[in-house]
Amino acid sequence: MTKYIYLHGFASSPQSAKAQDINKRFAQIHTQLTIPDLNTGGFSGLTITRQIQQVAALFPDNSVPVTLIGSSLGGLTAAHLAQQYSQVQRLVLLAPAFAFLSHWLPKLGEEAIQLWQQQGNYQVYHYGEGKSLPLSYNFVTDAAQYQEHTLQRPIPTLILHGKQDEVIPITASRDFARYRPWVELVELDSDHALGNVMEEIWQAISLFCQLPESGKI
Repeated sequence: MTKYIYLHGFASSPQSAKAQDINKRFAQIHTQLTIPDLNTGGFSGLTITRQIQQVAALFPDNSVPVTLIGSSLGGLTAAHLAQQYSQVQRLVLLAPAFAFLSHWLPKLGEEAIQLWQQQGNYQVYHYGEGKSLPLSYNFVTDAAQYQEHTLQRPIPTLILHGKQDEVIPITASRDFARYRPWVELVELDSDHALGNVMEEIWQAISLFCQLPESGKI
C-alpha cells in the first residue's frame, strides 16, 4: 500500500487551492493523502533542509513505498527527498521550483538582497497567512546547496508545468527533463497556479500513479 504525501509551495499552506482540490479527489477514491504544514516551526525559520527532515519523518517505518506530490518549492523539496531516500518510489511535481533562487532573487533586487543579508530577515508575503512575515536569510544560504545537477536517481517522475508560468519558467522543467529519460514532462496551458487545469492534472496523476477511477469534483 503506497503512502501519498503532498508538499505545498513556498509561503503557502495545506489549505491552498491545489492542495485542497487534490485532497478531495483522493478522498473520493478512498485513498489517504497526507498534507503536512511545512510552516511548522515558524515561517521565519523555513529552509529546504527543514522541509526534507519534516517530510522524511512522516515516512512509514517499514518498506512501504512513498509517492510524493510537490507543488513549486514543495516539488523541489520532493525531488531532493527522492534523491536521499530510496523509499520514495514515484514523484509528481507541479510547477517545480527548479533553480528557485536564480528566478526569485533577481526580482527582489540587489539592494533588497544586501539589506536582507545585513538585517537577517526579509518580509515575504505569506499567502497561507494572508500577510507579510519575516523570513531568515538562512533560507537563501540553505537553498543554495540544493542544486538540480545532483538529482540523478532514475525514479519515475511526472512533471506538470504551465507554459505561461510567470514564477518558474517552463524552461526550468524542460531543462531538467531533457537529460533524464525517466522524467515525463506535460506542458499545460496555464500559469504558476495551475488553477484552470486541475481536471487535467488529476487525470495525469491518476494514470501515472495507477489510481482507481473517479476523482471528479
